[in-house]
Amino acid sequence: MSSIQILLIFIFATIAGMGSCLDEMQTHRPLIACTVTGLILGDMTTGIIIGGTLEMMALGWMNIGAAIAPDAALASVISTILVIASHQDVATGIAIAMPLAAAGQVLAIICKTVSVVFQHKADDYAEEGNLFGIDLCNYGALILQGLRVGIPALLVAMTVGTGAVENMLSAIPPVISGGLQVAGGFIVVVGYAMVINMMGAQYLMPFFFLGFVVAAFTNFNLVALGVIGLVAAVVYIQLNPKYQAVAAAPAAAAASSSDDDLDDELD
Repeated sequence: MSSIQILLIFIFATIAGMGSCLDEMQTHRPLIACTVTGLILGDMTTGIIIGGTLEMMALGWMNIGAAIAPDAALASVISTILVIASHQDVATGIAIAMPLAAAGQVLAIICKTVSVVFQHKADDYAEEGNLFGIDLCNYGALILQGLRVGIPALLVAMTVGTGAVENMLSAIPPVISGGLQVAGGFIVVVGYAMVINMMGAQYLMPFFFLGFVVAAFTNFNLVALGVIGLVAAVVYIQLNPKYQAVAAAPAAAAASSSDDDLDDELD
């Protein structure tokens, strides 16, 4: 791997890390991150294949409330590097991506905890009226999130092909990688619970439990579950008298206005 490729990987990985925090440009999504990384390494086709596979796995990965989702950016960039530069098969890259995502989730939690320092400093600048200082604090926290992905990707790109990365991955006990995945799943569930608790939509809880039952006892993927949820929402809105009353109110008001106008004409 050339020095230019290593530099470009570091730059893009940093941008992808920022994107995972901003959730705007979607540079952290596997389909984009893997494709661009594959383009830098000269094998865009393999990057697209890895990205498409990881994208289907990461459709439900999102930051919900205070919960932090598994890190798709770190998993996408590093798994693509290992597959293309180390000449591993795609299945190996997909298997490596899961513990990488869980490890990146831990790094994201650490970085967000450290970013509290920037927030308190921004409060001090706000009391002084120093807008430039507030901007520096915001950019500092954002760069920290970018380096969270950029530095590991740089280290992997510099050491790939020497066997150090492969030996390190094989030395990780399965109990640790499995524990990180379980912990990541628990964090997402807690985030959903926090959001539902804040919404206070107790009348929608039957659909919530129905979704768990369908997901547990069927082999439907996220697309199928999403279609089922959409259909259930449409049927619920059509049958609920509350929404029918809201829709009928303008029609009733218009009919009442027409009757008043007719009475005025007769008078």
